[in-house]
Amino acid sequence: MIISQTPLRISFVGGGTDLKSFYRSEDGMVLSSAIDKYVYVIVKERFDEKIYINYSIKEIVDEVPEIRHELVREAMKKVGIERGVEITTLADVPSEGSGLGSSSSVTVGLLNALYNYAGVQVTLEQIAKEACEIEIDICKKPIGKQDQYIAAYGGLNKIIFHPDESVSVSRTPVLNINLLILGSRLLLFYTNKTRKADNILKKQEQNTEDKRQVLREMKNFVPKLEEFLKSSKFNKLGKLLHENWLLKKSLVGAISNDEIDDMYQKAMDAGALGGKICGAGGGGFLLMYVPKAKQDKVRSALSDYRELPFMLDSFGSRIIFNVRRYSTK
Repeated sequence: MIISQTPLRISFVGGGTDLKSFYRSEDGMVLSSAIDKYVYVIVKERFDEKIYINYSIKEIVDEVPEIRHELVREAMKKVGIERGVEITTLADVPSEGSGLGSSSSVTVGLLNALYNYAGVQVTLEQIAKEACEIEIDICKKPIGKQDQYIAAYGGLNKIIFHPDESVSVSRTPVLNINLLILGSRLLLFYTNKTRKADNILKKQEQNTEDKRQVLREMKNFVPKLEEFLKSSKFNKLGKLLHENWLLKKSLVGAISNDEIDDMYQKAMDAGALGGKICGAGGGGFLLMYVPKAKQDKVRSALSDYRELPFMLDSFGSRIIFNVRRYSTK
């Protein structure tokens, strides 16, 4: 039995520049962090030759092409596992429409677990690259590439997406104690709404050329935010998140709505310095930067919404259990 643990993520600035419609003509750039909420993938050998897939439903099939879960199906094809296996996916938070990059964490976690099950050593770069190929090239999801790389590498990273499809990942040099301080000032609240990111991202892709200058401004926030983090100027991070959110909302109308705007304003009135909707927008989780002294007021102002306690996580996808007592295959 193999179990992989793969983090979800929050993105700070630069989102949207990881879409191919932007980076195919100039570098895209984001700054994102893994968090201590996870997707787990369990891979177990079966005595029979069938394939068992367990998620919100249960599938039992004879051949890989029969699998309905497209991420599982394509990950098995990539790795070359054909039969006699049971795969289970579990998540700390609802995976549909959370805005925390869960589908990419599933894909990365699947590849990591399946390669380990097959006894094949792979790099984090290969896992992230193949996860992008599965989601974007094969499954035709209109998504960017940051989620797969954060899920694979973990930590707080600047990620640059080059026109030649290569990706550069660099860890932001922040002391562990400062990461704890930063994490303690970030709050996540569930909007009580899920959304299909595909619809919003399709519109955003279509608008890329018209909104390219806005996206450049958002990209240029990345080095500024890096400097704030290196120098522990965390309150400036909050204000930069606010500027980024105003720009993000201008990309596509569906990114925000009246309820999200109301949530955001209540948090700001109660003492938050800035924030954003995680992921594509339209629902999922609202991330707010709130100084410690104001957090009780913000929680009170958003008492109708469930908070998700979390911390930043330095680990990427990893194998947390690996036992193969015997193999007949």
